[in-house]
Amino acid sequence: MLSREDNELVTRTGPGTPAGSLLRAYWQPAALVSEMSTERPVKALRLLGEDLVLYRQGDGWALVSRFCAHRGVDLSYGRLEDGGLRCLYHGWLYGADGRCLEQPAEPEHSRFHEKVRIAAYPCQERNGIIFAYLGGGAPPPFPDYDCFTAPEEYTFAFKGLWECNWLQGVEGGIDPSHVSFLHRFIEEDPRETYGQQFAEEVAGTGKTLSSIVGESYRPDIEVEQAEHGLRVFAVRTLTERLRHVRVTNLVFPNAFVVPFGNDKVFCQWHVPVDDFNHYWFMILYDFRDVTDKETLLRQRMAGVTLPDYRSVRNRDNDWGFDPAEQRSTTYTGMGLDINVHDQWAVESMGPVQDRTVERLGVSDRAVTANRRLLLKAIAAHAAGKPVPGMATDGGTLRGPLAVDTVAPAADWQQHWRDAEAKRRAESPWAVRG
Repeated sequence: MLSREDNELVTRTGPGTPAGSLLRAYWQPAALVSEMSTERPVKALRLLGEDLVLYRQGDGWALVSRFCAHRGVDLSYGRLEDGGLRCLYHGWLYGADGRCLEQPAEPEHSRFHEKVRIAAYPCQERNGIIFAYLGGGAPPPFPDYDCFTAPEEYTFAFKGLWECNWLQGVEGGIDPSHVSFLHRFIEEDPRETYGQQFAEEVAGTGKTLSSIVGESYRPDIEVEQAEHGLRVFAVRTLTERLRHVRVTNLVFPNAFVVPFGNDKVFCQWHVPVDDFNHYWFMILYDFRDVTDKETLLRQRMAGVTLPDYRSVRNRDNDWGFDPAEQRSTTYTGMGLDINVHDQWAVESMGPVQDRTVERLGVSDRAVTANRRLLLKAIAAHAAGKPVPGMATDGGTLRGPLAVDTVAPAADWQQHWRDAEAKRRAESPWAVRG
C-alpha cells in the first residue's frame, strides 16, 4: 500500500505537480495521425491537464495553447492561414512557436504583438502517432525502440479513452498474473477480436495461451531493472522439464511492451488527460508480416465511439456484463475483447484508486517495483538528477525485448534470449543484437 501523501504524489500530473513534471520530461503521445481530419484540420485536445490545439504545420505538426492570449477565445475554431493559426475574434495570428505574429486591429505601427506569446510544444510523428514534448528546455532524443524503428507497413496505431487515473492503466499492463483470470476464455473462440492471440497455439505445447495461463495461475514472477525501466518475467510450469516464459517490460514512466501472439508485440502508453481520465495509445508491430491495417482498424473501431474513442462498453452500461456469458464463455462476462477486460479492471477501482487500503502480495512484484521506481524518479527529477528511460552518454535505447516462448526448465533464462535473437535474425526489419 502507499501512504495518502505518496498516492497523491504519483497520481497528480497537472502543471506544476512533481509527477506531471516528470512525465513532461518524456515525449508523450498526443493524437493519432488518422484522427486529424482534413475537413477540420485544427483539433482541440487535453493533455496532462493542459488545454491545447494541434494542427498540421508544413510537413510537421504544431501544438499550442487552446486559448487566445487576448480575450481567451477558443483557438480550436481558428483559421489556418499565413503560416499560423488566426483567432476568429480579433484576427490575432500565432505561429507554431506560440509567438503572436499579427494583431491587425492594433495601430499599424504597434509592436505590442512582440510581447505576446502562448504556450507551444514541439511535435514529432512516429508510426501513426503524433508525439509532443511538454517539458522545459530541449526535448530528449527519441529512443530507437522497435515500435519506432519498425517500417510503417509492419505497424498499426490506435488509442482509447479510459475513465480513470493514468497509473491504474500502467499498473494493469505490467501485472503478469492477472492474465490467468481476467483474460481466461471458458469457450476458447476469441477469433476476429482483440483477444485472438489468446487462442493461438503456443509453439511446442499443443495448447493455446489461454489454456496455459489459465491452468498455471501461480507463475513465478521476477522483476529486474533495465535501462528502459523494468523487465518482468512470468514463468509457468508446463512439465517437469518445460517452462512457459513470458517477458514483458515497463517502458518508464508510462508505457509497457507486451508480446502479442507469436510474432507481434505492442507498446502501449497511458497518457493523462487529467487526473481522472487518460488515453492509452498503442503501436503494434509485427516482426514477420506486413500488418493488415484494414482488419485491425475495423476490429478496434467496432468497440469505440467517436470523436472521443470511448469504449462502447463502459461504466454507463456495466461494461456489457452478461452473467450468462460469464457462466459459459468468458471469465469476465464482458465480451471477447481483452481490452475491455483491462478497462473494467482499472475503471472499477474508481477515478483515482485509493492505494492506502490495498493489500499487495508476492504476485504484485512488478507493481511494487514500479512504484518504488516512480517515487525515486520523481525525487531525482526534482533534484535535476538522471531518471530511467533516458539514454545516457550519447547512447540510444533499443528493444525492449518482449517474448512469449517455451523453454527448458534448466536454462530458461538463456533460452528466451536465444529465441528472441532468432526471431530478429529472421525478421525482414528488426534490429539485431
